[in-house]
Amino acid sequence: MNWYPLLGLLALVYAGLVVFIALKKPVKIWNMGKIQLFIKLLGEKGTEIFFYVFAVVFLGLGIWLFTL
Repeated sequence: MNWYPLLGLLALVYAGLVVFIALKKPVKIWNMGKIQLFIKLLGEKGTEIFFYVFAVVFLGLGIWLFTL
């Protein structure tokens, strides 16, 4: 079995989840210690931008894994 398409699909789903968290800012997730540390270091807008960049990286990884 070829595992790359499955890993690519998981990377795409993860990218979508990260974008959802950045857009909707669920209270339980947004108040977690790690995210609060990011907000303290980068600010609110910087944390959102970090999440979007992280999502784009995983989107690219998912597309690349589908092409293998």
